[in-house]
Amino acid sequence: MMNPSTLAVSCKNLVKTYDTGDQKVIALNGINLDVAMGELLMLVGPSGCGKTTLISVIAGILDQDEGSCELFGENLKNLKSQDKLRFRAKNIGFVFQAFNLLPALTAAENVSIPLLINGVKRAEAERQAVQMLEQVGLGKRSQSMPAQLSGGQQQRVAIARALIHNPRLIVCDEPTSALDHETGNQVMALLKNVALQHDRALVIVTHDARVFSFADRIAEMDDGQIVKVT
Repeated sequence: MMNPSTLAVSCKNLVKTYDTGDQKVIALNGINLDVAMGELLMLVGPSGCGKTTLISVIAGILDQDEGSCELFGENLKNLKSQDKLRFRAKNIGFVFQAFNLLPALTAAENVSIPLLINGVKRAEAERQAVQMLEQVGLGKRSQSMPAQLSGGQQQRVAIARALIHNPRLIVCDEPTSALDHETGNQVMALLKNVALQHDRALVIVTHDARVFSFADRIAEMDDGQIVKVT
């Protein structure tokens, strides 16, 4: 059992259902999961088993129907809307599978958004954004628009955006799905280096068996439940 004082995430008996009109679909069915600070945890399992729903609840994007989910001791469901937004802006970085880049902004401007939300002045935010893009191998493309970038390059911009504000929790949905093996390993090494810092944690959804070796633990999901943790 993990020491509660070292936990980044603590989920207990999580239940989440979706009402499709004709029936209710149980996406999460009694999930119990702890993630330690300094840990890189991977969530694996077949499509539709609840992985993306789980990380969305962990990141405060969705509210669970039952159970609790605490981040660094804070239950986001109990926070008012504005307080939740502030908490997420400061503490969480999210890499969406669909990238979610703003098409009218350059790569550097996209990456700078979390800093701007946290009150950093624009010039300084974009300077830091260029530095972060250099870390993911895109320093020369910092002024490119998303449409001018390949899928793999857009993925790296999204990862840079998730890391730029030094969040304590980074949540990634298939971060290597659009990357070749070498670039995928480089990105995972960068993410792993972030996780090794004692006051941070990573939760990564992936189908990419090539990167399993980067995980400290792997939690296998099926039918809305965690069936095995190794």
